Amino acid sequence: MAEIILNVDVRDGTGTGGARAARRANKVPGILYGGGKDPVAISVDEKDFRKNLYTGKLLGHLVTLKYGKETQPVIAKDVQFDPVSDRPLHFDLMRVDEKQTIKIEVPVHFINEDQCKAFRQGGSLEIVRHSVEILVRADHIPEDLIVDLAGHKLGDTIRWSDVKKPSDVEATITDRDFVIASIKTSSAAKAADEIEEAIAEEQAAAAEEVAADEVPATEQKSDEDASEG
Repeated sequence: MAEIILNVDVRDGTGTGGARAARRANKVPGILYGGGKDPVAISVDEKDFRKNLYTGKLLGHLVTLKYGKETQPVIAKDVQFDPVSDRPLHFDLMRVDEKQTIKIEVPVHFINEDQCKAFRQGGSLEIVRHSVEILVRADHIPEDLIVDLAGHKLGDTIRWSDVKKPSDVEATITDRDFVIASIKTSSAAKAADEIEEAIAEEQAAAAEEVAADEVPATEQKSDEDASEG
């Protein structure tokens, strides 16, 4: 089973009033749904909920819901926070079977930026997708999807086929090798390159003009000999 266990209570009161009563009791209200069963209003001790939330392994991962002696594998689908205090206000849990294939959003992480020459050349990473919806077995959900930037060049387009992922992970988008990110030349770097090119062109033109104005001594002597003859 999953590493995280949520000990829940079933709430008698539903709606705004029931949620407020749960918060006054230092609990986080939530809803358990899915699995072909009716939704159930639940709550979890706020201290325990925060502790599990800050492990980074609660939201979007398989966890175990425990109510008395009963257990149920669930996926934490969403957590709502107070915009001022950042206190968790509500959460949604979806019933699943451990071996069930589910759809879930998983974050994309980019590594080895320091080993990518493109960024030392003024390139910048333009991220198109910060997460990707995948199909995966509930007990095989990866922590993240990895893009290794080492070896990529300016102008590269990073696609789903470039992502490092477990073999049993599939994207829900199946009709194309969709874009995850691209490495572009920043406007500042592009402007600097254009300035350097303009300077180089000016210097080359000036050198040609000087060369055309200067007549080598050997050529001058040849001209003089020809006039004397």
